[in-house]
Amino acid sequence: MDATMADHPKAEAFLDDLRGRLGDLVDGSSLTRALYSTDASNYRIVPQAVLTPRSKDDVITAVGVARAHGVPVTVRGGGTSCAGNAVGPGLVIDFSRFMNRVISIDADSSTAVVEPGAVLSTLQNAALPFGLRFGPDPSTATRCTIGGMIGNNACGPHGLSYGRTADNVVSMTWLTGRGDVITVSSGADALAVVPGLDSFVSEHLAVLRTEFGRFGRQISGYSLEHLLPENGRNLAAALTGTEGSCGILLEATVGLVPRAQAPALAVLGYSDMATAADDVPNLLPLHPLALEGLDAQLVDVVRRAHGSAAVPTLPAGAGWLISEVGGATSQDAVDAARKLVAASTSTDAVVLPAGPEATRLWQIRADGAGLAGRTADGKQAWPGWEDSAVPPERLGDYLRGLEALMAEEGVSGLAYGHFGDGCVHVRIDFPLDSGGTLMRRFLKRAAALAAEHGGSLSGEHGDGRARSELLPSMYSPEALRAMEAFKALLDPEDLMNPGVVVRPAPLDAHLRRPQARRLRATDGFAFAHDSGDITNAVHRCVGVGKCRADLREQGAFMCPSYTATRDEKDSTRGRARTLQEMLNGGIVTHSWRSPEVHEALDLCLSCKACANDCPTGIDMATFKSETLHQTYKGRLRPLSHYTLGRLPQWLRLAAPLALLINLAGRVPPLRRVMTTMMGADSRRSLPTLPRVPFRWRKPPRTGGQNTGGPKVLLWVDSFSDAINPDIPRDALDVLFAAGCDVEIAGPGACCGLTLISTGQLTAARATLRKTLDLLLPHVRDGRTVVGIEPSCTATLRSDLVEILPDDPRAGELARSVKTIAEFVTSIGWTPPHAAEKLLVQPHCHHYAVLGYDTDQALLDAMGCDVEVSAGCCGLAGNFGMEKGHYEVSEKIARAGILAKASADPDRRILADGFSCRTQVRDLAGLDSRHLVQIMAEALRRSTTAQR
Repeated sequence: MDATMADHPKAEAFLDDLRGRLGDLVDGSSLTRALYSTDASNYRIVPQAVLTPRSKDDVITAVGVARAHGVPVTVRGGGTSCAGNAVGPGLVIDFSRFMNRVISIDADSSTAVVEPGAVLSTLQNAALPFGLRFGPDPSTATRCTIGGMIGNNACGPHGLSYGRTADNVVSMTWLTGRGDVITVSSGADALAVVPGLDSFVSEHLAVLRTEFGRFGRQISGYSLEHLLPENGRNLAAALTGTEGSCGILLEATVGLVPRAQAPALAVLGYSDMATAADDVPNLLPLHPLALEGLDAQLVDVVRRAHGSAAVPTLPAGAGWLISEVGGATSQDAVDAARKLVAASTSTDAVVLPAGPEATRLWQIRADGAGLAGRTADGKQAWPGWEDSAVPPERLGDYLRGLEALMAEEGVSGLAYGHFGDGCVHVRIDFPLDSGGTLMRRFLKRAAALAAEHGGSLSGEHGDGRARSELLPSMYSPEALRAMEAFKALLDPEDLMNPGVVVRPAPLDAHLRRPQARRLRATDGFAFAHDSGDITNAVHRCVGVGKCRADLREQGAFMCPSYTATRDEKDSTRGRARTLQEMLNGGIVTHSWRSPEVHEALDLCLSCKACANDCPTGIDMATFKSETLHQTYKGRLRPLSHYTLGRLPQWLRLAAPLALLINLAGRVPPLRRVMTTMMGADSRRSLPTLPRVPFRWRKPPRTGGQNTGGPKVLLWVDSFSDAINPDIPRDALDVLFAAGCDVEIAGPGACCGLTLISTGQLTAARATLRKTLDLLLPHVRDGRTVVGIEPSCTATLRSDLVEILPDDPRAGELARSVKTIAEFVTSIGWTPPHAAEKLLVQPHCHHYAVLGYDTDQALLDAMGCDVEVSAGCCGLAGNFGMEKGHYEVSEKIARAGILAKASADPDRRILADGFSCRTQVRDLAGLDSRHLVQIMAEALRRSTTAQR
């Protein structure tokens, strides 16, 4: 579909009618249509409009209007469909934004009533106080919706013990394609709600009994076996997994199960994945709660990205089975895990009780879809054959056949999945940049292989646009006609998600990647991890949607803008999709200068959390900077680029006028004028400038102290020098106390961060070259560069080599830069005892680029009682200062650091970042300190006590 679709007279008439009835809930803008043109699959279909309903009546009204205009309807939850189930050419209905409530929990009946957009983790949290949970749990549990799970018949790791979603649905309120609202459930009269359904079952008894429901993970096609009398005439279960092609879920009552008390993991090592699969039948009689397969190469991806510390202790082997077992107590679970190890044929094994190591391993498994987006040699890998399943006893042989097929076709992928159920997830490096020919050939051969082993094209993701065309490989013509007849009873006009399951679209139609033009890095960032290919870099985002989950309580930081607005355009995925559409050129047509691109990137805080938290490693801060650079180079820029973007220069000019500027900052009218002139929000305050910047005063001690000690070059950044000079002075005291031989970097060494964040990359490149000239001689003299401001330190560790890729000195300097905590830890210094109660706000760049574990360990060693506020403070350098960002900046802060500070006012705030300190002072009048200030104060107290 091209950009003119929304301008077609029939489309305009439909949109006018829909807007007239539902108002602002309907969005037909080019940006929103771009955002919803794809899901987590390979497919791109631009819709006419998107509806975010607030009620059942909104949905019923919208479907009535669509039916009257002959417009197809596609429903969407978290948008994490891997098979193209959630894209369509007409109206897309997104339930996740407003219709997302857990309406009730009934502990007596162990049921819950939910709206279709309710996120699974929200339901799990609501059920937790009752000791209950929803059984199926896909790896996308923190953002997938119950409606999406019902649409696909999702399972997850615990499908092994709790069954598929179809096994856990009690009843549903269902809107058919005819416009009827019916209640679907099970029982003797359950089929009567759909005229003709009883007769349909009678006419198709033989095929329903022989071709459907042959094994647990036969998810492909419709699960019509549930309609049989011996299966309880369960219409609710039969409609589960119909992928939106037979109607729309409006509300569901689902069953809940008791939560396992103290599960343990048995991690079993094997020589390869197929050998691991061979052992599955030996382990199933021990009734594990979950039995997952994991390729060692996926774990290697984590090690390369985040270091060995991110990976728990694992047994030797090239492939593993991860078995979860339960018990009344932790020890019972560990004993059960050891029995499972004894029953296995593994060559090595590790037992992990419930705790941090087990959690880390489950997280690696949960991130599989993102981690597998690149093969072992770094090629982009795609879904398409990411969800096949066979009976567990056939799994080993099937995997060997699949490996052989991949070798014959010259492709590869990293396997993982729900091996206990015979389900295999693997993303394959199809060359989609050049078209879908190889993918088509491979999928047809793979489908035949799965059918040969009695398997299913899909084990939980559904068929969608990726596999519906292949259904004849596993179903007879009679079975296919039965599915078509079933759909006709509920959707006779074929308006519900057409092209899926019944009358399927070709599997290589509407592929997204072949439509993207190739864009190479030029004079901005190098995009070195993608060999300079910006198109490949932006397609790192495969749509898994982890950026839509609020994981702050689990220690994650991504994505602050989405947690504040709940708008898809403000998620990392939404921004990536907009950039991908820019490359496609269909509806986002003005390259880097496209208004849609700038609107999507506007609320990006450039926090870099996505680079760490997203399993694909996409870095939206880099794309925002590149976009601004390419848009404004050689052109007039926004005012804030000249002021906030060049703040270090302005601070140097302002230093002699500190008294006057401080006075003006205390007079509200003058302050508002000054902030307005800066392009900043007038509600923001101005920082108080010191009478004497750090560099104006000779340090009390300089080089020559502690000769022979560890050699340090203390790099005093612009903010520490011109705004917080006490911090570098305290840093000196700490380094001298640690026995270091300290030199102070001369003036002019700047990281250029404010230039980078505003996309002034030409100026940033010149600044960084000067910094190399100033700092590198000290490095070659054996000194470690120790930074104070975490964002500046992170810039020299990461962006430096991206902006100066051809200068070998850049890597040399980057490897020599450390934080205070990293350096004093590396020399084995014992820090002073502090024993403070602290609320810590790590700077986003500290968390994402440098890592905060070393600082945390240092604070522990000092005897501090630490609570960490995960997530961005909301200011994020120039972001929170700029006009148009204040409300979002404040909302992020009040839901994060300020909420925690209010809940525990006895904790003093530790914030190494200048932005973080500014934010808590500006919005709440709270004081905060840098780590070196806490250490220096502890040293002074220790000295006083010794006297």
